[in-house]
Amino acid sequence: MLSLKNVEVIYDDVILVLKGLSLEVPAGQIVALLGSNGAGKSTTLKAISGLLHTEEGEVTDGSIEFQGERIDGMAPEHIVRKGIFQVMEGRRVFEDLTVEENIVTGGYTRNDRAGLRRDTEMVYTYFPRLQERRKKLAGYLSGGEQQMLAISRALMARPKLILLDEPSLGLAPLLVQEIFGIVKRINEEEKTTFLLVEQNANLALSIAHFGYIMENGRIVLDGDPAKLRANEDVKEFYLGGGGAEAKSYKNLKFYKRRKRWLS
Repeated sequence: MLSLKNVEVIYDDVILVLKGLSLEVPAGQIVALLGSNGAGKSTTLKAISGLLHTEEGEVTDGSIEFQGERIDGMAPEHIVRKGIFQVMEGRRVFEDLTVEENIVTGGYTRNDRAGLRRDTEMVYTYFPRLQERRKKLAGYLSGGEQQMLAISRALMARPKLILLDEPSLGLAPLLVQEIFGIVKRINEEEKTTFLLVEQNANLALSIAHFGYIMENGRIVLDGDPAKLRANEDVKEFYLGGGGAEAKSYKNLKFYKRRKRWLS
Protein backbone atom coordinates (compact mmCIF):
# COMPACT_ATOMS: atom_id res chain seq x y z
CA MET A 1 0.00 0.00 0.00
CA LEU A 2 2.73 2.47 1.02
CA SER A 3 6.33 2.51 -0.16
CA LEU A 4 9.15 4.89 0.77
CA LYS A 5 12.32 4.50 -1.29
CA ASN A 6 15.58 6.25 -0.38
CA VAL A 7 13.75 9.26 1.08
CA GLU A 8 15.80 12.22 2.25
CA VAL A 9 14.30 15.11 4.21
CA ILE A 10 15.97 18.44 4.91
CA TYR A 11 14.75 21.15 7.31
CA ASP A 12 15.52 24.83 6.75
CA ASP A 13 17.60 23.92 3.66
CA VAL A 14 20.49 22.70 5.85
CA ILE A 15 19.49 20.06 8.42
CA LEU A 16 19.45 16.52 6.96
CA VAL A 17 17.01 14.45 9.05
CA LEU A 18 16.07 11.43 6.90
CA LYS A 19 19.04 9.88 5.11
CA GLY A 20 17.91 7.46 2.43
CA LEU A 21 15.04 5.92 4.38
CA SER A 22 13.17 2.99 2.80
CA LEU A 23 10.20 1.04 4.16
CA GLU A 24 6.96 -0.60 3.07
CA VAL A 25 3.51 -0.88 4.64
CA PRO A 26 1.37 -3.72 3.23
CA ALA A 27 -2.40 -3.30 3.08
CA GLY A 28 -4.29 -4.55 6.12
CA GLN A 29 -1.29 -4.69 8.44
CA ILE A 30 0.02 -2.83 11.48
CA VAL A 31 3.62 -1.79 10.88
CA ALA A 32 5.61 -0.45 13.83
CA LEU A 33 8.30 2.20 13.38
CA LEU A 34 10.47 2.21 16.49
CA GLY A 35 13.37 4.31 17.65
CA SER A 36 14.59 6.73 20.29
CA ASN A 37 13.87 10.45 20.43
CA GLY A 38 15.34 12.27 17.47
CA ALA A 39 15.59 9.19 15.24
CA GLY A 40 13.31 10.77 12.63
CA LYS A 41 10.09 8.82 13.25
CA SER A 42 7.70 11.79 13.35
CA THR A 43 9.47 13.38 10.38
CA THR A 44 8.79 10.19 8.43
CA LEU A 45 5.07 10.46 9.14
CA LYS A 46 4.98 14.14 8.18
CA ALA A 47 6.78 13.36 4.94
CA ILE A 48 4.02 10.86 4.13
CA SER A 49 1.12 13.11 5.15
CA GLY A 50 2.51 16.23 3.44
CA LEU A 51 2.87 18.24 6.65
CA LEU A 52 6.61 18.87 6.39
CA HIS A 53 6.16 22.29 4.83
CA THR A 54 4.53 23.57 8.04
CA GLU A 55 7.93 23.14 9.73
CA GLU A 56 10.13 24.29 6.82
CA GLY A 57 10.86 20.69 5.85
CA GLU A 58 11.12 19.20 2.37
CA VAL A 59 11.55 15.80 0.72
CA THR A 60 14.69 16.39 -1.36
CA ASP A 61 15.35 12.90 -2.70
CA GLY A 62 13.69 9.52 -3.11
CA SER A 63 9.99 8.79 -3.56
CA ILE A 64 6.83 8.12 -1.53
CA GLU A 65 4.15 6.04 -3.24
CA PHE A 66 0.65 5.23 -2.02
CA GLN A 67 -1.20 2.51 -3.92
CA GLY A 68 1.21 2.93 -6.83
CA GLU A 69 0.91 6.74 -7.05
CA ARG A 70 3.60 9.19 -5.98
CA ILE A 71 2.39 11.51 -3.24
CA ASP A 72 5.59 13.30 -2.21
CA GLY A 73 5.00 16.94 -3.03
CA MET A 74 1.22 16.54 -2.95
CA ALA A 75 -0.78 18.94 -0.74
CA PRO A 76 -1.91 17.53 2.63
CA GLU A 77 -5.62 17.92 1.84
CA HIS A 78 -5.20 15.85 -1.33
CA ILE A 79 -3.32 13.17 0.61
CA VAL A 80 -6.21 12.95 3.10
CA ARG A 81 -8.62 12.48 0.21
CA LYS A 82 -6.40 9.69 -1.12
CA GLY A 83 -7.06 7.83 2.14
CA ILE A 84 -4.21 8.73 4.54
CA PHE A 85 -4.97 10.31 7.92
CA GLN A 86 -2.34 11.26 10.51
CA VAL A 87 -3.06 11.22 14.25
CA MET A 88 -0.52 13.71 15.53
CA GLU A 89 1.67 13.28 18.58
CA GLY A 90 0.05 14.95 21.59
CA ARG A 91 -3.56 14.31 20.45
CA ARG A 92 -4.35 17.91 19.29
CA VAL A 93 -8.11 17.77 19.65
CA PHE A 94 -10.30 20.88 19.24
CA GLU A 95 -10.58 21.74 22.91
CA ASP A 96 -13.48 24.21 22.55
CA LEU A 97 -15.66 21.73 20.64
CA THR A 98 -17.60 18.89 22.18
CA VAL A 99 -16.53 15.28 21.82
CA GLU A 100 -19.22 14.69 19.21
CA GLU A 101 -18.32 17.84 17.27
CA ASN A 102 -14.67 16.70 17.20
CA ILE A 103 -15.72 13.32 15.85
CA VAL A 104 -17.87 14.88 13.14
CA THR A 105 -14.97 17.07 11.94
CA GLY A 106 -13.10 13.90 11.01
CA GLY A 107 -15.61 13.26 8.23
CA TYR A 108 -15.31 16.70 6.60
CA THR A 109 -14.21 15.19 3.28
CA ARG A 110 -17.35 13.05 3.07
CA ASN A 111 -20.88 13.95 1.98
CA ASP A 112 -22.71 10.68 2.76
CA ARG A 113 -24.75 11.67 5.80
CA ALA A 114 -26.14 8.20 6.41
CA GLY A 115 -22.61 6.80 6.34
CA LEU A 116 -21.40 9.47 8.76
CA ARG A 117 -24.17 8.63 11.23
CA ARG A 118 -23.37 4.94 10.92
CA ASP A 119 -19.66 5.52 11.45
CA THR A 120 -20.31 7.75 14.47
CA GLU A 121 -22.10 4.81 16.08
CA MET A 122 -19.25 2.53 15.00
CA VAL A 123 -16.74 4.82 16.73
CA TYR A 124 -18.76 4.71 19.94
CA THR A 125 -18.71 0.90 19.91
CA TYR A 126 -14.90 1.03 20.00
CA PHE A 127 -14.79 3.90 22.50
CA PRO A 128 -17.92 3.71 24.70
CA ARG A 129 -16.31 6.15 27.12
CA LEU A 130 -16.58 8.84 24.46
CA GLN A 131 -20.29 8.19 24.02
CA GLU A 132 -20.78 8.87 27.71
CA ARG A 133 -18.95 12.19 27.29
CA ARG A 134 -20.19 13.13 23.82
CA LYS A 135 -21.61 16.51 24.95
CA LYS A 136 -18.56 17.41 27.03
CA LEU A 137 -15.94 19.87 25.78
CA ALA A 138 -12.88 17.98 24.54
CA GLY A 139 -10.56 20.23 26.55
CA TYR A 140 -11.92 18.70 29.76
CA LEU A 141 -11.18 15.10 28.80
CA SER A 142 -8.29 13.16 30.29
CA GLY A 143 -5.21 12.51 28.18
CA GLY A 144 -6.33 8.96 27.47
CA GLU A 145 -9.79 10.10 26.43
CA GLN A 146 -8.29 12.74 24.13
CA GLN A 147 -6.16 10.05 22.48
CA MET A 148 -9.29 7.95 21.96
CA LEU A 149 -10.99 11.02 20.47
CA ALA A 150 -8.08 11.68 18.09
CA ILE A 151 -8.25 8.10 16.79
CA SER A 152 -12.04 8.33 16.50
CA ARG A 153 -11.75 11.51 14.44
CA ALA A 154 -9.35 9.71 12.10
CA LEU A 155 -11.75 6.78 11.69
CA MET A 156 -14.52 9.14 10.57
CA ALA A 157 -12.52 9.90 7.42
CA ARG A 158 -12.77 6.20 6.50
CA PRO A 159 -9.01 6.15 5.83
CA LYS A 160 -7.18 3.31 4.15
CA LEU A 161 -4.06 4.12 6.20
CA ILE A 162 -3.75 5.76 9.63
CA LEU A 163 -0.40 7.25 10.66
CA LEU A 164 -0.43 6.97 14.45
CA ASP A 165 2.25 9.02 16.20
CA GLU A 166 3.24 8.09 19.79
CA PRO A 167 -0.21 7.10 21.11
CA SER A 168 1.26 6.09 24.48
CA LEU A 169 2.86 9.47 25.15
CA GLY A 170 2.06 10.71 28.66
CA LEU A 171 -0.57 8.06 29.39
CA ALA A 172 -0.92 5.64 32.30
CA PRO A 173 0.06 2.02 31.46
CA LEU A 174 -3.47 0.65 31.80
CA LEU A 175 -4.86 3.25 29.41
CA VAL A 176 -2.07 2.54 26.95
CA GLN A 177 -2.90 -1.18 27.02
CA GLU A 178 -6.56 -0.37 26.39
CA ILE A 179 -5.84 1.93 23.44
CA PHE A 180 -3.44 -0.51 21.80
CA GLY A 181 -6.00 -3.27 22.19
CA ILE A 182 -8.59 -1.12 20.42
CA VAL A 183 -6.13 -0.31 17.60
CA LYS A 184 -5.64 -4.04 17.10
CA ARG A 185 -9.43 -4.58 16.99
CA ILE A 186 -9.88 -1.78 14.45
CA ASN A 187 -7.20 -3.33 12.25
CA GLU A 188 -8.81 -6.76 12.44
CA GLU A 189 -12.45 -5.72 12.12
CA GLU A 190 -12.28 -2.66 9.84
CA LYS A 191 -9.20 -3.81 7.89
CA THR A 192 -7.62 -0.40 8.47
CA THR A 193 -3.86 -0.29 7.84
CA PHE A 194 -1.66 1.41 10.48
CA LEU A 195 1.86 2.81 10.46
CA LEU A 196 2.53 3.10 14.18
CA VAL A 197 5.33 5.29 15.53
CA GLU A 198 6.09 4.37 19.12
CA GLN A 199 8.86 4.39 21.73
CA ASN A 200 7.25 1.60 23.75
CA ALA A 201 8.77 -1.18 21.64
CA ASN A 202 7.36 -4.06 23.69
CA LEU A 203 3.79 -2.87 23.33
CA ALA A 204 4.10 -1.86 19.67
CA LEU A 205 5.59 -5.23 18.70
CA SER A 206 2.81 -7.03 20.60
CA ILE A 207 0.22 -5.84 18.03
CA ALA A 208 2.35 -5.27 14.91
CA HIS A 209 2.74 -7.58 11.92
CA PHE A 210 6.14 -6.13 11.02
CA GLY A 211 8.61 -3.71 12.56
CA TYR A 212 11.33 -1.26 11.56
CA ILE A 213 13.93 0.28 13.85
CA MET A 214 15.30 3.76 13.09
CA GLU A 215 18.54 5.33 14.19
CA ASN A 216 19.70 8.79 13.08
CA GLY A 217 17.37 9.07 10.10
CA ARG A 218 17.93 5.57 8.74
CA ILE A 219 16.34 2.14 9.09
CA VAL A 220 18.94 -0.07 10.78
CA LEU A 221 16.92 -3.24 11.33
CA ASP A 222 13.61 -4.73 10.25
CA GLY A 223 11.69 -7.97 10.55
CA ASP A 224 8.65 -9.69 12.01
CA PRO A 225 8.02 -8.92 15.71
CA ALA A 226 9.25 -12.30 16.95
CA LYS A 227 12.55 -11.85 15.10
CA LEU A 228 13.04 -8.34 16.50
CA ARG A 229 12.18 -9.38 20.04
CA ALA A 230 14.72 -12.23 19.84
CA ASN A 231 17.49 -9.97 18.53
CA GLU A 232 20.08 -9.37 21.26
CA ASP A 233 20.66 -5.74 20.28
CA VAL A 234 16.95 -4.94 20.25
CA LYS A 235 16.54 -6.52 23.68
CA GLU A 236 19.51 -4.57 25.03
CA PHE A 237 18.66 -1.18 23.58
CA TYR A 238 14.87 -1.13 23.26
CA LEU A 239 13.32 -3.85 25.42
CA GLY A 240 15.23 -3.20 28.65
CA GLY A 241 18.49 -4.52 30.03
CA GLY A 242 20.76 -2.01 28.30
CA GLY A 243 23.78 -0.91 30.29
CA ALA A 244 25.84 2.25 30.27
CA GLU A 245 27.49 1.30 26.97
CA ALA A 246 24.19 1.10 25.07
CA LYS A 247 24.03 4.77 24.19
CA SER A 248 23.65 4.26 20.47
CA TYR A 249 22.39 1.38 18.41
CA LYS A 250 25.57 1.73 16.34
CA ASN A 251 27.65 0.61 19.34
CA LEU A 252 25.86 -2.72 19.71
CA LYS A 253 27.63 -5.83 18.53
CA PHE A 254 25.14 -6.99 15.88
CA TYR A 255 24.55 -3.57 14.33
CA LYS A 256 24.35 -3.67 10.54
CA ARG A 257 23.17 -0.77 8.41
CA ARG A 258 20.51 -1.76 5.89
CA LYS A 259 21.48 -1.32 2.27
CA ARG A 260 19.67 1.47 0.48
CA TRP A 261 17.07 0.29 -1.96
CA LEU A 262 17.89 0.63 -5.61
CA SER A 263 15.89 3.33 -7.32
